[in-house]
Amino acid sequence: MNNSEQQFLNELDAKLWSAADRLRNNLDAANYKHVVLGIIFLKYVSDAFDERQQELKKLFTEDNNDDNIYYMPREDYDSDQEYTDAVNAELELHEYYQEKNVFWVPKQARWEFLKSTAALPIGSDIEIEGLNGQPEVFKLSSISKLIDNALEAIENYKIGDKFANPKLRRVLPRISRFEVENYNLIELINKFSDTSFRNPEYNGEKLDLHSKDILGHVYEYFLGQFALAEGKQGGQYYTPKSIVTLIVEMLQPYQGRVYDPAMGAGGFFVSNDKFIEAHAAEKHYNAAEQRKQISVYGQESNPTTWKLAAMNMAIRGIDFNFGIKNADTLREPLHMDVRMDYVMANPPFNIKDWWDASLDGDIRWKYGTPPQGNANYAWIQHMLHHLNDNGSMGLLLANGSMSSNTNNEGEIRKALIDADLVECMVALPGQLFTNTQIPACIWFLTKNKKGGSAGSQQGKRDRRGETLFIDARNLGFMKDRVLRDFTDDDIAKIATVFDAWQSGIGYSDEKGFCFSAKLEDMQKHDFVLTPARYVGAADAEEDSEPFPEKMQRLTEQLKSQFEESDRLEKAIKDNLAGIGYEF
Repeated sequence: MNNSEQQFLNELDAKLWSAADRLRNNLDAANYKHVVLGIIFLKYVSDAFDERQQELKKLFTEDNNDDNIYYMPREDYDSDQEYTDAVNAELELHEYYQEKNVFWVPKQARWEFLKSTAALPIGSDIEIEGLNGQPEVFKLSSISKLIDNALEAIENYKIGDKFANPKLRRVLPRISRFEVENYNLIELINKFSDTSFRNPEYNGEKLDLHSKDILGHVYEYFLGQFALAEGKQGGQYYTPKSIVTLIVEMLQPYQGRVYDPAMGAGGFFVSNDKFIEAHAAEKHYNAAEQRKQISVYGQESNPTTWKLAAMNMAIRGIDFNFGIKNADTLREPLHMDVRMDYVMANPPFNIKDWWDASLDGDIRWKYGTPPQGNANYAWIQHMLHHLNDNGSMGLLLANGSMSSNTNNEGEIRKALIDADLVECMVALPGQLFTNTQIPACIWFLTKNKKGGSAGSQQGKRDRRGETLFIDARNLGFMKDRVLRDFTDDDIAKIATVFDAWQSGIGYSDEKGFCFSAKLEDMQKHDFVLTPARYVGAADAEEDSEPFPEKMQRLTEQLKSQFEESDRLEKAIKDNLAGIGYEF
C-alpha cells in the first residue's frame, strides 16, 4: 500500500472502532464482537452484491462489446417502463451472482434497506420478501431484530428447493440475545453507511482499494482488537498477525491443499491469500487465478470461533471446507483421509485434558504414543499424518516441546529426528501473545528433504540429514508495555535465511542467529532442539581502545562529573539561602 491508502485505513479503523467500542459500556468484549462483526458481514455481502448488480445493469443496457451476451436491446420492448421492468427482473436472477461466486442477498438484507428501515419509528410495519420469495409483513420491534432478520434471510433463503447460500448455513450470528440499545445499533449502521468502501478517496486522491479489501481489512483489525479486549480468551481465536505472516512466508504455499487443524478465526488462510497477492508480480502470475490453485481445509472445536472463521473466509471470497460442524480435532478429526501439501497451526499449548480411551493405538501415533497429560506431540503427529509425501508444515508450540523428556516426549522427538522430518526450529521472543506469557517456538517439518520440482519442494536442494536452527529471541520490538511484535524486516530476515538454506544459494551460519546442524550434532545434544544450543552466542564487538588508555579516560570523565556535581550542589544551596532557607 502507498501512504495515502495506509492512512485511509488507519483513520477508518479508528473511526469504526470508536463507534463499536461504545458497546463496551453494556456488553463484554466476548459478546459485542458478534454484534459488530455481524454488521460488518452484512455490509460486505451487500456491497459485493450491489457491485455485481451494477456491473450486470451495465451489461444489460449498454451494447459496447460485440461479445456481450447479456445485452437487452431497448427496441425489443414496447415501452420504457416495460424495458425497465424487464431489466430489473433480470437483475434478480440468482444465477448471475452465483457464476461470480457472489453471495445471494435477499432484499431485506441489502444495506440500503437496512439503513432506511432503521430510520423508521419502532412499531412500523414493513413489507419484506419472505424466505420463499413471497411478500410478508415485518413489524419493526427493534433494530437488533431487523439485523437478525437480515442474517437469517441470507442463511435460509431458498431458490426452488435449494438454499441460495449453502456455505453460510448455521454460520451467521444472531444479536437480539445481547439486548443492544437501538441507538447504538443505528449509530453503527450510520457509521458504516457514511464510509466510502467503493472507489474511496483520501485528501482528493483516488485510492486503489476495493470494498472487499477494505471490509476484509476492517474485519481482521476488529478481530485483533477484540482479542486484546478479551485478553486470555481472545487468544483462542487470534494468533498475532506477524507470527502468522512469518510461518506463511517460510512455507510459501502457492498451490495445493492448505490445512489448519486449530484454525481459530482462520488467520493462516487469510495470510496465505495475502501472500499470493503480494508475490504475484515477482512470480509472474495472475493472483486471482493463482488463488484457485489453493484448497482450504480447517477444523475448530469452539462453535463460536468456527462461525467467525467461516465469516472471515466469506468476506475474503475464499472457498473453504471446515467440516459440517465444529469438533475436537484430536478426538474427532473431520478430514482424516485427506492429505495436505501444507499444514499451519497455532494449537493451544500444553493441553492436559485431551486424552480419550478411543485414542489408544490411533493410526496417527506413528512415532510414539503422546503423553496423556500433554497434547503437544499429539498435535505434531496429527499434522504429520495429514501431510502428503512432499508436504511441509509449521506449527507454534511451547518451548518445552523442544527439550522435554517426560512421559515419552523425548523418545518421540528422537524418532522424528531419526526419520529426518525436522527441517527448521525457530526460537521466538517472549511476550508475543495476548493470552499467554509462555515462551514459544515454531517447528517446521517436511516429508521430503530430497528437494527437486515436486510440489512444495520446487527449487529446493537436497537437505537430507540437515536441520536449520534459528534463534530469533532478540528480534522484534515492544509495541506497548506488555506485547512484543515483529517488524516486516524481522520477518524478512528469518524467511530469507530459511529460503537461502533450502535453496543452497547465499546461506552461511551466523553466530547467535542461525546454524545448519547435522544429525550427529543433534545426537551430541541428546536430541534437544533448542536453537540456542546450536547457534551459540553472537561475537562481542572488539574494543579497539587499549585498556590502560580506556581506564585513564573513564577515570578523568568520572572526576569531571563529580566536580560538576559539587558545583551544582553549591549553587542550589546558595539559591536556597538567598530566599531564606537553610539546607
